[in-house]
Amino acid sequence: MFYCQHILGMGHLIRSIEIVRGLIPDFQICFINGGQVIEEFQFPPEIEVVNIPAVKTDTEFNELRPVDDNLTMEEVETIRKNMLLDICDRFKPDILVIELYPFGRRRFSFELIPLVEKAQSLGTKIVSSVRDIVVTKQNQQRHEEKVCRLINQYFDMLLIHGDPNFVKLNLSFSRIEDLNCPVHYTGYVVQPVPNIATSQVIVDQDRPLILVSVGGGRFGHDLLECVANTAPILKQQIPHHIQMFTGPFCPDPVFQKLQTITKEQDNIIVDRYTTNLLHYMQQADLSIGMSGYNTTMNILSTGVKAMMMAFQGNNDKEQETRVKKLDNLGRVKMIQPEDLNPELFAQQIITYLQQNPTQLSLNLDGVSNTKIYLKELINEQEILQQQLALKDSLKGTPSDKLRVQLTTNH
Repeated sequence: MFYCQHILGMGHLIRSIEIVRGLIPDFQICFINGGQVIEEFQFPPEIEVVNIPAVKTDTEFNELRPVDDNLTMEEVETIRKNMLLDICDRFKPDILVIELYPFGRRRFSFELIPLVEKAQSLGTKIVSSVRDIVVTKQNQQRHEEKVCRLINQYFDMLLIHGDPNFVKLNLSFSRIEDLNCPVHYTGYVVQPVPNIATSQVIVDQDRPLILVSVGGGRFGHDLLECVANTAPILKQQIPHHIQMFTGPFCPDPVFQKLQTITKEQDNIIVDRYTTNLLHYMQQADLSIGMSGYNTTMNILSTGVKAMMMAFQGNNDKEQETRVKKLDNLGRVKMIQPEDLNPELFAQQIITYLQQNPTQLSLNLDGVSNTKIYLKELINEQEILQQQLALKDSLKGTPSDKLRVQLTTNH
């Protein structure tokens, strides 16, 4: 049973589903989606997907709110909690994987604490699945104390989807040594790169492709608008085609504004979403976007040149930490807020296209290694159960009685 809650973007969902794909066919999987449903998003047909009443947040993470305006948050909380407990009762999972919690999503404790306690009562092993950088809090010491308490009380394993040679979780969470459960770095979770020989040709091969994407689309609007206004300037200087994806959660007014800006331009197309983003990235000469986990992994796996901007809402330093390190290593160019001037940005694009970025060697085997660790966890459980069963079977056997009798008589 795999629980995933995305509340702003869609990165958590993409990473979780990529992990799930890697578990097929070794595991029967029930996937819990607590975020807004994306109609175009394709779940693996082999898994059971349960969409519980969706919850989202604003860009500053100030409040949670139901996606369905007909429900109050209190009603949603009750419905979700009861659904999760019923699913756990029915599915009786050997392993419950919870994405991000308790390093984040603690506002969902109203449903997650009852869920893990139910799972524990069934003998289920409980695993926390986190990326390499987690969000820090204003009172970090108190936050880390709570995380340690919850991990040590409820969890049997922590899987960190990163490469410690690049970024260690210690950078954003200092008390790894205080966790009592096994802790494993899996390597980064990446989507498989399409075979270039059989890859769908989806771009004009006669003109360089600049791909622009901002993940889910609830933020990054300033970057999108800057690129839209940069297109006519760029057209005068280099041949190119810009393909922009605003993300499925992009507000309608923002999407309409971008279409209005680009309406008379023949070197840019604005769409909401594609299931073939990796095909575009593989064939692109340059990728421009935000520096979220999944976009970064796509860039590293395809080798495309990239200009990346960090999301900094809610004092979140995750994307900034990642892109600064990649910029310092010469792999990508970091976009600063002050760079979002069309004339300046056009020149930066032209200059960067002439450079050759450094290629990094990182562990990108997060999917396969996650499966290995989960299978090991199950094997340990089975061995323990066999030992207990053997111990129980020996209780009260004739040989036991004989040994007791002989000892007593002697």
